[in-house]
Amino acid sequence: MPQPSAISVQRDAGCAPGGPVVVPSPRRFEFGRDTFSFANQLIWGYTFDDVSGKTLFSRRDPPGTYTHHCFVLVRASRQFFYHARFDESGSPPDREACRRLIRRVVARDPRQPCEPGQEIVIPGYKGLRDFSTAQEAVLKQECGGAWQSYVMRSHWRMIFPISRIHQERTAASLISAVREKGPPIVHVVRFPALTINHGVVIFSAAETESGVQFEVYDPNYPEKPALMMFDRAARTFTFPRNSYWIGGRLNVIEIYKGWFI
Repeated sequence: MPQPSAISVQRDAGCAPGGPVVVPSPRRFEFGRDTFSFANQLIWGYTFDDVSGKTLFSRRDPPGTYTHHCFVLVRASRQFFYHARFDESGSPPDREACRRLIRRVVARDPRQPCEPGQEIVIPGYKGLRDFSTAQEAVLKQECGGAWQSYVMRSHWRMIFPISRIHQERTAASLISAVREKGPPIVHVVRFPALTINHGVVIFSAAETESGVQFEVYDPNYPEKPALMMFDRAARTFTFPRNSYWIGGRLNVIEIYKGWFI
């Protein structure tokens, strides 16, 4: 994969005031370091009928205690990636100091990295996965409520038609973002059915004979990366079957990208 290059970003309140500035693009996103160790839990259990293509569901028993936080977790993972620097040589802060550090990070802009040297230093941990293993409870409390997965300014986009040209352009944009700007966040959706309505982070893109294979961080499955495919001929994204999705074609919308999405 090509080395990151410099990118132009607009300064914000989370970094330093002023006009446009050129800063180096962020380090490479590593699944084992830059993701949360805990999962966004599911409210429903799903059963798939391969003949009809229908999905049946029932409430999980016992119910999850941390549900509907998928968009919260993917947003926060990029905020930590863009705005935090972990220093494992230091002493881990106590719980309340961790709370203050987390609040500072999630107050920053998830759409662009801050300037080098402006990162919030979190001592005593190697990365977000290490930090979230030790400080799971306080991260769940401070990264944002489930309502933030619903009240998002980007959700308007899924209600309008998504063409194959749009998906082709999206695939090209995601490849560029992974290689040059840092990990893009995407909304994967089937509308109006909403058989899937989820957020993931893309951190790797490999072109194949038929299209592109993307590696993603799925907050429902923090144990290992998931794969999302783009078929160049059909100009279509697909996601494999898992416990909450029957698998197959879906639409992909890059979010946390600009003012309107």
